[in-house]
Amino acid sequence: MCWHLENPLLAGAVQFPSQANDSNRERPMHLSRCASALVLLASFAVAANGQTEKTFPTDDEINLLLTQTERAIQQYKPLIDQEEAQMGKAGAQAAAKDRELLNGLETALKAFRAKPQAFNGPLGLTFFAWLDDADRNALLCGSGALSQATLQLMSGNTGKADSLTQLAQSCSNASSLIYTVSENADSLYERYVRAEVQLATQGVETAQKCMAALKNTIPPKK
Repeated sequence: MCWHLENPLLAGAVQFPSQANDSNRERPMHLSRCASALVLLASFAVAANGQTEKTFPTDDEINLLLTQTERAIQQYKPLIDQEEAQMGKAGAQAAAKDRELLNGLETALKAFRAKPQAFNGPLGLTFFAWLDDADRNALLCGSGALSQATLQLMSGNTGKADSLTQLAQSCSNASSLIYTVSENADSLYERYVRAEVQLATQGVETAQKCMAALKNTIPPKK
């Protein structure tokens, strides 16, 4: 369950309307009052929601996910060569797509190692999608190898059948590992989204309270 949302405060969606006044010199005072109110209300909002505050994934948590991904890639990568060697033309086509996908994951790993917090954004969603694709491809490798093993066994090629059966089991194991890693990535990204939504909601609520407080400081027109 993954989405990408932007904080409306950061995007400039919340703006304070200018108020008509006989003296332009009073506007900075209103803005100053509003800024002070904004800080105070934000503090109160955080204190009130302290027990349910959503937290963004930390560098340590993201780096652990990257380490898990690296191990999964190390396990799956040699199987792509075997898939290409043992499964003919279909295996070669599948292997080409698998290598392209793993290259993308490895590029993302390098980027996230340099800046882990980049996961908390659109790149994190792309990373999760690639892991999901790798899981599916490894599963297809296993099912394809098992189908060919059955055909080879029916043809009496027991040696070839045994080799393909081993490949099917190895691909199945790799798929299980990648699936576990992708679930961890999904969990982290969902936390990021929930924290982002909460931050945006608190920002909007605080801005609305600030505008209401600002209106109360402006004397009524005579």
